[in-house]
Amino acid sequence: MSTPTAAPVPFVDLAWQHAQITDEVDAGFRRVLDATAFIDGPDVGAFETEFASFSGRRHCIGVANGTDAIELGLRALGIGRGDEVILPANTFIATAEAVDRSGATPVLVDCDADHLLIDPDLVGERITDRTRAVIGVHLYGQIAPMERLADVVAGRDVALFEDAAQAQGATRNDLGIGSWGTAATSFYPGKNLGAYGDGGAVLTDDDAVADSVRAIRNHGSSRRYYHDVKGVNSRLDTLQAVVLRAKLARLEAWNTLRREAAARYGSLLAELDGVRLPRTLDGNLHVWHLYVTEVDDRERVMEHLKEHGVGVAIHYPVPVHLHPAFADLGYSDGDFPVAEAAAPRIMSLPMFPGISADQQARVADVLTVAVGG
Repeated sequence: MSTPTAAPVPFVDLAWQHAQITDEVDAGFRRVLDATAFIDGPDVGAFETEFASFSGRRHCIGVANGTDAIELGLRALGIGRGDEVILPANTFIATAEAVDRSGATPVLVDCDADHLLIDPDLVGERITDRTRAVIGVHLYGQIAPMERLADVVAGRDVALFEDAAQAQGATRNDLGIGSWGTAATSFYPGKNLGAYGDGGAVLTDDDAVADSVRAIRNHGSSRRYYHDVKGVNSRLDTLQAVVLRAKLARLEAWNTLRREAAARYGSLLAELDGVRLPRTLDGNLHVWHLYVTEVDDRERVMEHLKEHGVGVAIHYPVPVHLHPAFADLGYSDGDFPVAEAAAPRIMSLPMFPGISADQQARVADVLTVAVGG
């Protein structure tokens, strides 16, 4: 193994990305400030058009954050009180929060052990006459098995929905996010396509859904001061659109760098006992939002890594059903054994475009000592 630098390795390095776009963002900010077009300025519409094209979708509707994107997308599909929405137990809590905020009831299912993606077979077991949607969460940078979910819901009045917060630029069998149903994504700063604050979007090919989201995000209004439905204030601001346009132009190249880094980790860690490496589902082009391993005695391993300057994180330490916030769903420990078994073992290693071979070699060396390899 190569001799690495002793410098600390951050979990994510957003400064590297900013350095690539500084001049473009500075010019864009000056343009917005000069025009005072802070809300719904021209850059918002331009970004929506560009991201829709990048994703192969007819419509992109910018909103304030990824959680809002899920809620507004569900509401635009007519989902609300009395309905049920199926989603995986191992997701960021925002997925369940958005379902709850729409008025519907989250119904949880387990994931598969190999990829930690929603298990379509279990979805079929949980569908009832109240089920109105199934959310495939594209976890860690790869798309859920959406074609299998489509088979499960075929012939039913059940919509497919995609939580694509971690999968901007990912494809499954050459199809991008939003190809199977309405998709929601997040532009939280650490995402593959991240803003300099919060932001999100809904992607859809359905004109009616797009029109509905546009109205709901703007106080339920499609023309100023006339309100046809009860809406919210959830708009993507113009300054964030400037940042997103600059980053979008580089997203494909940055995702390629992530894939190269993931391959490098795979080579460095291939022979290391005690570390389970992530797997890519057949047919997926992974964009490696996160590089999630599994280890025994995770807390000890993480402490060793941190002591030696290696940034690590957990995504996510507690499945949705074990959070007190969702105790009212009535689930208990043991209901979703695969998600529960993975939760105390998963550990995310540093992953970002611009991570160097030396940095990854240092991560591998420190991890090798940590697990006793």
